[in-house]
Amino acid sequence: MKVKESVYDNFIIKKPWGREYVIYRNKKEIAVTILFIKYKKSTSLHCHPKKKTGFVLLDGKAKIQLGLYNSGQKIFNRHSKLMIRNGLFHKTTSLSKKGLIALEFETPVDKNDLVRFSDSFGRKKLPYETGKFFEKKRGKDIIKINKSAQSQTIKVKNRVFYYEVHKNFKKIIKYKDTDIFGILSGTVVDSQNKSVLNSGDIVKTGTLRKLSKRFKIGKELKLFRFIK
Repeated sequence: MKVKESVYDNFIIKKPWGREYVIYRNKKEIAVTILFIKYKKSTSLHCHPKKKTGFVLLDGKAKIQLGLYNSGQKIFNRHSKLMIRNGLFHKTTSLSKKGLIALEFETPVDKNDLVRFSDSFGRKKLPYETGKFFEKKRGKDIIKINKSAQSQTIKVKNRVFYYEVHKNFKKIIKYKDTDIFGILSGTVVDSQNKSVLNSGDIVKTGTLRKLSKRFKIGKELKLFRFIK
C-alpha cells in the first residue's frame, strides 16, 4: 500500500534497528529525517535510484558501507557529513553502545524510492514501512521546527543544532570552519541566476566562504547549522 508522503510527517516509523521520523519537509523538494540506530544494528544495504541523500552524524559512531562490497566501509564519528549520489548502495551500522543519532536529507522526497540489496531482518523484497510500523508522535522530546521563525535552537538529547534563515553571506562567513550546513531551501547562484548549491546539499563554512566571493544567495537560504 502506497502512503501519501505528508502522512509520514505525523508518525514515528518503527524499524528493526531503531526508529526514525521526519522533522522537516518542504513539499516534494526535501525531507529531513532523524534516525536513532541501536548498538550493533544496521540498516539494509539499499539505494535510492532517483534521489540524492545527505547525512550528518549528530551523536555516536557509525560504520557506513558505500557500494556493494565490504571494502567500501568507512568509520564516521560525531559531527561527520556525507553526501550519497542516487543509485549508490549504502548501509549504516551503529558502533556506539548508546546508539547513534543522524539526520538524513533526501531530495526529492519519495519514501518509495528504495531498493534493498540485502537486509538482516528479512526485508530485502519489502518496500518502506507502512501501517503497523507507525507510532503517533508524542512527548516533549519530539523535534518541531518553526518554519516561520528566523532562527531556532534544536536540542536532541545532549546535542544542539540550529535552524537559520539567511539573505546574504555576512553572518555565515564568520562562523567556525568546522560548522556544517544542511540546506533546506533556497539557492546559491551566479550572476546569471544559475544555482551552484540548492536543497539537500551539505557543506562546511569554508566552502560557503569561498563561494561568497563569486556567488550570492538567491532570495534566502533556510538551513540547519551543526557545530562541534
